[in-house]
Amino acid sequence: MILSQDSQSHIPIVLTIAGSDCGGGAGIQADIKTISATGSYACSVITAITSQNTQGVSAVLPIPLEHIASQLDAVFSDLDVRAVKIGMLADADIIRLVASKIRQYRPPFVVLDPVMVSTSGHLLLAPEAINTLKESLIPLASIITPNLPEYAALTQQPQPENESGLMQTIQELRLLRAKAVLLKGGHLDQEQYSSDLLVEGDKAELIRSARHPTRNTHGTGCTLSSAIASYLAQGYRMHKAVFLAKQYISQAISHADELSVGQGRGPVNHFFAGHMHVR
Repeated sequence: MILSQDSQSHIPIVLTIAGSDCGGGAGIQADIKTISATGSYACSVITAITSQNTQGVSAVLPIPLEHIASQLDAVFSDLDVRAVKIGMLADADIIRLVASKIRQYRPPFVVLDPVMVSTSGHLLLAPEAINTLKESLIPLASIITPNLPEYAALTQQPQPENESGLMQTIQELRLLRAKAVLLKGGHLDQEQYSSDLLVEGDKAELIRSARHPTRNTHGTGCTLSSAIASYLAQGYRMHKAVFLAKQYISQAISHADELSVGQGRGPVNHFFAGHMHVR
């Protein structure tokens, strides 16, 4: 953490705005674990309650707009929020509400994970809401973190099929009007590395990490975006925050098989650094 160490220093506060995953592997639950594990203080605004586990999503209940608004007002009116991570927003009305509150309270950093489809393939954002996301919320983001299917939905372009294909997306990513974009290449299973493309202003860079053979990848997108928000809140510049978050998610994935959670795609190991084997 690079905050000044004077007597007035406090733990940086990160707000996650997302859906609840009762299985604990993704959504609000993954965000809070990640923010805590990376050294920040997590608070939350829940936009939807999902019924899900490692095998899939069986139901989604959006929270009433007035209660999302009251949660946001409660947090922003009292806490010094240094960064906001935004995940599942469910529909266009929720997107517009969150965008209006971001404009009202102007947090220093906004990390937007444009959650559209769960790991198990369940649709988490109404298709008609994609344009609302592009028009009202993405331009407010410090960085957005789409995966390849989300990139295709946002740009109406085919998904890249390899690492060189990632580099061909740079112009399309800039047209999305976020200050920075991290295009996640985790779906490129045939590649030796897990490569993400960071586009920031006129710069573009591939950030690589080892690819770990595990099926326990539930909540990886939530975890990566929350880690970026946590490091931005701590004062790191964008490139360094992304680099540190990439290191964190890579280690959380590499330690995922130490857990035995559920019968499907299990979660990553958010607390790998302090993991203890209990007899």
